[in-house]
Amino acid sequence: MPRSDDGRPGRTVRAALRRATPALLAYAGTRLVGLVVLAIWGAVADKSPHQLLAARWDSLWYSRIAEEGYGYTLRLADGSIHSNLAFFPLLPTLERVISAISPLDAADAGLAVSWVTSLFAAWGIFAVGDLLYGRRVGTVLAALWGVLPVGIVQSMAYSESLFTALAAWGVYAALTRQWLWAGVLAALAGLTRPVGAAVVAALWVAAAVELLPEGRWRRAWRTHPRLLAGVVLAPLGWLGYVAWVGFETGSVTGYFDVQNGWGNGFDGGLAFAGFIGGMLLGPSFPAGLALLAGVAALLWLYARGVRQRQPLPLLAYCGSVLVLALSAKGYFGSKPRLLIPAFPLLLPLALALARQRPVRTALVLGSVGLASALYGAFWLHGSGPP
Repeated sequence: MPRSDDGRPGRTVRAALRRATPALLAYAGTRLVGLVVLAIWGAVADKSPHQLLAARWDSLWYSRIAEEGYGYTLRLADGSIHSNLAFFPLLPTLERVISAISPLDAADAGLAVSWVTSLFAAWGIFAVGDLLYGRRVGTVLAALWGVLPVGIVQSMAYSESLFTALAAWGVYAALTRQWLWAGVLAALAGLTRPVGAAVVAALWVAAAVELLPEGRWRRAWRTHPRLLAGVVLAPLGWLGYVAWVGFETGSVTGYFDVQNGWGNGFDGGLAFAGFIGGMLLGPSFPAGLALLAGVAALLWLYARGVRQRQPLPLLAYCGSVLVLALSAKGYFGSKPRLLIPAFPLLLPLALALARQRPVRTALVLGSVGLASALYGAFWLHGSGPP
């Protein structure tokens, strides 16, 4: 966190919050528009916005884990096996704790976690943008994250908001050499989603940048004990859960076997490439062409970040999220959601918008935000999961 004049933690947090207030208000405004549009659409379609946000698709699996624990398995007619061991434990643990100490049930506790942590995520995203390019860029970056086409997921009882909050602050801690915080946050991110490995990558790259020059690693145990502690802590969340699933299933590859049962896993992007190719060769050619253009745009944004010389830890984090999302097989319609944590991809856009006049920037963000809200409402009223 940034330091205040007297260095006291309380004043440090208050000063950082005051600096981030415009970004948080802009972000909250985007999410409020999304929720209002969803409520209006739901009223017309005679569907409950609350159920769409808190009690459908993955949110049902999380709340079941919170209420009953792990061990539930669903066998489908096609022979596939869906085990709740595929879902990492931090969100359902928070749901269980909150529902135990409050009037909220597990589903509403998940919704509360998502809404609160989405603000912390926006704050962390602002902090990264502010650190690198200044307050205005940080504010635009947080607002852009809120107006993503699938931004409505940030307001659902899903784990994306919780993970992005931990990831953004973990990357910020790595960039500012707060090694123990970076390690703890990376470990927690690893207990939230499989892509927690990306936060570990950011910390390890930051550590390498710190220790490799001039052979500093030779005396790191003496000169950088906090850094080494953070490096060791970082992967424990992800490794710990994967190891536990292996123990529960009686197989070293237990977690990956569970993912295969869902049709998930990683194949280097072959299945996704085949999916796009099939669309391009069939009647869905326009949709396939749009999807191919979207992938090209993502790669262009990442390359743009490299050309702008973004810090290596940030590039390592963003690149890892991008690779893991694009190389995953199955549930191709969910790939936009898997990319929600890849907020550094928005930095080139934030830099360009921040150079515009404030009125023009506000008009662009407002227009995109309204389009995002409409798309989010349309998406959630569809049959498939986001």
